Amino acid sequence: MLNRYPLWKYLVLVFLILIGFLYALPNLYGEDPAVQITGARGVAASEATLDQVRNLLGKEKIASKSIALEKGVILARFRDPDVQLHAREALVAELGDKYVVALNLAPATPSWLAKLGAEPMKLGLDLRGGVHFLMEVDMDAALSKLQEQNIDNLRFDLRQKNIPYTSVSKLDGFQASYGVTIRFADDNTRDAAISYLSSRHRDLVISNDGSQRLKALMSDERLREARGYALQQNISILRNRVNQLGVAEPLVQRQGTDRIVVELPGIQDTARAKEILGATATLEFRLQNTNVDASAAAAGRVPGDSEVKNTREGQPIVLYKRVILTGDHITDSTSTTDEYNQAQVNISLDSEGGSIISNFTKDNIGRPMATLFVEYKDSGKKDANGRTILVKQEEVINIATIQSRLGNNFRITGIANPVEARQLSLLLRAGALIAPIQIVEERTIGPTLGAQNIAQGLAACLWGLAASVIFVVFYYRKFGLIASSALLVNLVLIVGVMSLLPGATLTMPGIAGIVLTLAVAVDANVLINERIKEEISNGRSIQQAIHEGYKGAFSSIVDANVTTLITAIILYAVGTGSIKGFAITTVIGVVTSMFTAIVGTRAIVNLLYGGKRINRLSI
Repeated sequence: MLNRYPLWKYLVLVFLILIGFLYALPNLYGEDPAVQITGARGVAASEATLDQVRNLLGKEKIASKSIALEKGVILARFRDPDVQLHAREALVAELGDKYVVALNLAPATPSWLAKLGAEPMKLGLDLRGGVHFLMEVDMDAALSKLQEQNIDNLRFDLRQKNIPYTSVSKLDGFQASYGVTIRFADDNTRDAAISYLSSRHRDLVISNDGSQRLKALMSDERLREARGYALQQNISILRNRVNQLGVAEPLVQRQGTDRIVVELPGIQDTARAKEILGATATLEFRLQNTNVDASAAAAGRVPGDSEVKNTREGQPIVLYKRVILTGDHITDSTSTTDEYNQAQVNISLDSEGGSIISNFTKDNIGRPMATLFVEYKDSGKKDANGRTILVKQEEVINIATIQSRLGNNFRITGIANPVEARQLSLLLRAGALIAPIQIVEERTIGPTLGAQNIAQGLAACLWGLAASVIFVVFYYRKFGLIASSALLVNLVLIVGVMSLLPGATLTMPGIAGIVLTLAVAVDANVLINERIKEEISNGRSIQQAIHEGYKGAFSSIVDANVTTLITAIILYAVGTGSIKGFAITTVIGVVTSMFTAIVGTRAIVNLLYGGKRINRLSI
């Protein structure tokens, strides 16, 4: 029989629509102004901190909706931004610099919806508010670090070959290609060194520099590769870092040759954002030079291949300059306690790092190896270009004797407490920046402006939807009402799918994509209705006209929507930022509009007219 759906099709359709409504529902509850409290390095929020926060808010008579501790983070919710700001000021004064007190926006989704995994759509910076940073990678530091590695490698190779040299010095700056000059006792020794080193260092241009010296310069290709690698790795690491530290839906993308744009929706505190992004800590593993008296070395008598570093207690330690391994090779880290209940960090390395540490420790069993913690901090000063000058701070956090050959997994002990071990583990897991970064531009977008954008975008959606509904109802009557119901369901499904997708973020261009989709969605219903009218005018029965109308319009609807879909996918693939937001909502809207126009309206039409003797359609 024509125009009849089996019961299971109706049940599936109702189920999908109910799921869409369920996951779109959290968007009606909005967000609470909140204050987020997290520990700085070496400190974590605890039950005692939670009690301290509650007592302070009670003492100051600041009413809160809720205060909860979860995974070492305290989140206090308030009814309006004024109370939120008052609470933050009081908490900052009370807690001091041991904790980071940040303004935030927390979803007000009921617990029963949260248990079902239903969350509101993730909003972009223009809708939710947040912070925007333009960050510059310190390429000079990255290339200087590579230059130091080249010096160590050249020295090591010359020692291995027993070729004596008298001195090694740097050629600083871009024009010198971050090169190295090495002086020898005579020309013959220099020529032997050039012959030997040239075959082992293909990325260096090694030549005769006259006066018993050789010059080793990095090739232009190697410099370009190093710059590109430093920028790309910093982008990847920043993405990992903000994800590890709980910032939802960040935007991290390249701008130019040495800059990175970072947008953190929902974060209203630039100090908190800098705490997340500005941590440039990493680890270096080096051998301790036990042949030199540490006190004498601290007084200035240090061999050329060594340097003095201090422990956090201020005790001098002499380390070889040659870096065995850096934090760049760390793929994972976890914090635990050992059999003596002492804090430790378990390190996992990539295959290259595992091979390096394995080969090195195999030949150095019984020698002490130090773990050097390296961090760049803001000096509070500016250079001639107005950029922040970063100060490199280093401290030895652990010295351990190599007992056996190490592999891809080993542990660091001697850490002060379990809290610091967790913080270090988190930082290493999020990644160590290849080169220091500094913020050259920062901008805060308040939640009030975001709320205004949302209100205007919602008004645009509703007015566009109303215009479409008025047109189709006036022109197609009952079939226009059916089409209008499909449009409303389509809007709900778009919101539901956007809420479900973990990587989807709604932006102002995304709202434009929804408005466009709703306007274009009417086209499918127009095609179907006009085809039905055409079949009726050709003398077919009502049931045959409905059947042929849907069947004939199907290919045209698919063709039109597939071309739009292809365009939106290309926009997503090659676009960035707001263009991606527009492409995502367009893709989702095209799919849901096809579903509601072809399947949804057909189900209603079949329910109203299927299997009945009809002499006239309201179309």
